[in-house]
Amino acid sequence: MFAVHLVSFWFTKLKEDQIKKVDRFLYHMRLSDDMLMDIMARFQAEMEKGLKKDTNPTASVKMLPTCVRSTPDGSENGDFIALDLGGSKFRVLRVKVSEDGKQNVQMESQFYPTPSEILSGNKAELFDFVADSLGDFMKKRQITQKLPLGFTFSFPCKQTKLDEYTNVDVLALVNDTVGTMMTCGYDDQLCEVGVIVGSGTNACYMEDLSNIDLVEGDEGRMCINTEWGAFGDDGVLDDIRTKFDNEIDLGSVNPGKQLFEKMISGLYMGELVRLILLRMAKKGLLFGGKISNALRTKGTIQTCHVAAMEKYKEGLYNTRQILLDLGLEPSEDDCIAVQHVATIVSFRSANLCAAALAAILTRLRENKKLHRMRTTVGMDGTVYRTHPQYAKRLHKVVRRLVPNCDVRFLLSESGSGKGAAMVTAVACRLLSQREQIDEVLDLLHISDEKLAEIKLRMMKELKYGLKKETHNSASVKMLPTYVYGTPDGTEQGNFLALDLGGTNFRVLLVKIRTGRRRYVRMYNKIFAIPLEIMQGTGEELFDHIVECIADFLDYMGIKGAPLPLGFTFSFPCKQERIDKGMLVGWTKGFKATDCEGQDVVDMLREAIKRKNEFDLDIVAIVNDTVGTMMTCGYEDPDCEIGLIAGTGSNVCYMEEMKNIELIDGDEGKMCINTEWGGFGDNGCLSDIQTQYDVHVDKNSLNPGKQSYEKMTSGMYLGEIVRQILIDLTKRGLLFRGQISERLRTKGIFETKFLSQIESDRLALLQVRKILQQLGLDSTCDDSIIVKEVCGAVSTRAAKLCGAGLAAVVDKIRENRGLDHLKTTVGVDGTLYKLHPHFSKILQDTVKKMSPQCDVKFILSEDGSGKGAALITAVAKRFHSREEEDKS
Repeated sequence: MFAVHLVSFWFTKLKEDQIKKVDRFLYHMRLSDDMLMDIMARFQAEMEKGLKKDTNPTASVKMLPTCVRSTPDGSENGDFIALDLGGSKFRVLRVKVSEDGKQNVQMESQFYPTPSEILSGNKAELFDFVADSLGDFMKKRQITQKLPLGFTFSFPCKQTKLDEYTNVDVLALVNDTVGTMMTCGYDDQLCEVGVIVGSGTNACYMEDLSNIDLVEGDEGRMCINTEWGAFGDDGVLDDIRTKFDNEIDLGSVNPGKQLFEKMISGLYMGELVRLILLRMAKKGLLFGGKISNALRTKGTIQTCHVAAMEKYKEGLYNTRQILLDLGLEPSEDDCIAVQHVATIVSFRSANLCAAALAAILTRLRENKKLHRMRTTVGMDGTVYRTHPQYAKRLHKVVRRLVPNCDVRFLLSESGSGKGAAMVTAVACRLLSQREQIDEVLDLLHISDEKLAEIKLRMMKELKYGLKKETHNSASVKMLPTYVYGTPDGTEQGNFLALDLGGTNFRVLLVKIRTGRRRYVRMYNKIFAIPLEIMQGTGEELFDHIVECIADFLDYMGIKGAPLPLGFTFSFPCKQERIDKGMLVGWTKGFKATDCEGQDVVDMLREAIKRKNEFDLDIVAIVNDTVGTMMTCGYEDPDCEIGLIAGTGSNVCYMEEMKNIELIDGDEGKMCINTEWGGFGDNGCLSDIQTQYDVHVDKNSLNPGKQSYEKMTSGMYLGEIVRQILIDLTKRGLLFRGQISERLRTKGIFETKFLSQIESDRLALLQVRKILQQLGLDSTCDDSIIVKEVCGAVSTRAAKLCGAGLAAVVDKIRENRGLDHLKTTVGVDGTLYKLHPHFSKILQDTVKKMSPQCDVKFILSEDGSGKGAALITAVAKRFHSREEEDKS
């Protein structure tokens, strides 16, 4: 027993001695983790250079865009042809992809050996051979229909579009690395990286378009073919390259090029081992210093031999047989040493590959702004597939270098064939999806001709609303406000203002001072209006308002002063004088009973009496649109139009008294509250209403009313978007065809999300985060589509609003008989203020639709609060003037 242990001890010691000998000789091929991290950083820098237009020409890692913009989502289906040209054998495949609830791929293929004269001939001969082989394949299988085709061309290509070459539709020219990623992506939708370690080596991954200078556009992602084999061609790896690497390079067909590949790939791994063994033998470290002719001969050790040497149990036996075949007489020591040489060479390859792959994974994680990322890498290549230790080593080192990435490695199944079909299938899916999406978005597109027509319709409705005989049937009610002028700068005093226009209610104290130190100061408090009060009784609503007023008066310590008050009431009212307004109908979600047809000022006075704690001088009932105009009029005397583009949509403007048939008198002007939200309630906009508008209207609190507002205002745009997203999801164009409960929930898609999603500064990653907050699990492609839908809905709203406003400014111009009008529009509303594009589109539309009008837009500063006080002040000024005239 002791003898057995002694033999085992000496054998172990012998092995350790041989390993140490080889380690000393190949010291420079051993790479520490610190060195690998450094190589990883160098590769990251090279990737960045390759992606930038100004540095790409000098970058060693070319980072070639592939025009592949999406990975499979599992819904791909169809019949495809794939061509695989990547070596001496050319292959044609027919790939059938079916979904039907479960993914299924069927393949049949045929090899066509490529004659040597074709391989060394010209391109016309090569592609004639490809075309003839394809024709033969289709004829034998009696394929007569026109099928989409993907072409795997496993050489570096600079692509400008997906279908570079053309009874088939050539849809995709595919690199084999991309094919690997796409094949694995079909089985695992987390796969967004492809790596090949075989005769050659390469990697691809999905990069954000915004980072790719060589391609126009910044929405979405595109697969980048790194061509990482050239990493180091600029000398950046010279410090880790050994004399053996230099010898390999000098003896290659492309000296100075593909240096990283020459340290990694199977084409060179066996030759590296041979050169090392030859050098060690020359130094007397192996085979007793004896060298066979075979060992001197290039190519006698292949990568398959390296793999055989490193097999777990029979590795030493295989090593001995390989050395004997080389005409050598190896000792046991020699076999141990040679096996360790093979291990060091293949381990260095795995380490270098891991460092570059770790750089790609880190870039992906940083692009996504994730602390921790879960992803899948599609793998292929003979070294990775056949070497007994390579895959395990690569995985282990990658996970050590990027501990914050949970990486799954998935072996590709026919990446060059099935992968080409997958790229083609994805291209077909995206093409089909694009056509269907465009079909939906086209419904929302309004041409300039149609906008001009809508402007004329609005003009007609404005005039109908002003005339006594047509007023009752007009959809635009043109309500007189009894506001006879805009501020002239002499207004002063302390005023109260109430602002009721949504789910919040405000009470304000406004101090206006004139003269050299002119100013307006405001103090306010905001109170919520619960839903049960919004939709309860009128008495409950106004009692709640009075409670809020009492709270504010106590808060400000002014309960005993009966100050003049302006009441901003942002709902359609028919006014008989400035302090008397009959509610025409609730909007914006209010449904309080016993209010419609009643004087809201009287209802407020009655509630104050019931409270019996204070008294107020209610001077004016004010629409928020009028308040907006008055606020801006205080700053700009040319302002005679007020526009609200927010939760609701409305316009007011100064009309000639002679045109207002509902009011006696022909002298001067009066502000008209158009209540243009009702435009189209008579069916005059039915030709531009989509199925989505109809659905939103039917499910609103006031079906058949406020048609124009439902297409232009913030309260409804998000809901229109939601309806479109549901339709696209039902068609399988979004969210993998799965309609989540959140998406079914009315009102979740608030208009503020449109503004956020459409922001030019917002990357798609942030769009995805917004959608995830809404419970919508979106892909990058989904995010692009959602952004497009939001853009189409908000653009239509802005253009419709612009066409309506163009009608108003042209009416003012016609009223005055002017060839050219210069005027100012005061604007308020969250949609106009916060949406990144709404205001510009609106302004551009007005300019285009009313070329004879020079329209300036200024933002209102608290039109509903400050505006109410200014209307009250102007009303007091006019009242004082009337009193003076009487006396």
